[in-house]
Amino acid sequence: MQETVNFKEHEFRCSCCGNNEMKDVFIEKLQLIRDEFGKSMRITSGYRCKGYNDIVSSTGPNGPHTTGRAADILVSGSDMHELIRLAFKHNMTGIGIKGTGPHATRYIHIDDLLSDDKRLRPTVWSY
Repeated sequence: MQETVNFKEHEFRCSCCGNNEMKDVFIEKLQLIRDEFGKSMRITSGYRCKGYNDIVSSTGPNGPHTTGRAADILVSGSDMHELIRLAFKHNMTGIGIKGTGPHATRYIHIDDLLSDDKRLRPTVWSY
């Protein structure tokens, strides 16, 4: 993974095995969003190996995080609204929103996957 001004390789490693297969094109888009957002963006989940994703996600072993083109970002309140707006602006095609519970557990998922047999894109969902 190519590091940027604001995003470092270690932030996107799989929590299970430490692998990082994030795609540079996705990280470049994320940096553009960060530049416009103007605030830090804490990554809570980046790349996930198939085994780990199968354990932690209902998407199973082939979910968006296994592609290297998805990230979960800790955010809440008006910052969440702004980050979602920027995700749309930068052609993110998957936006998942966890906007309830303690602020420290709220996040958005963003990815730039294309439609396939299982997922129609663009799409927005809530957790």
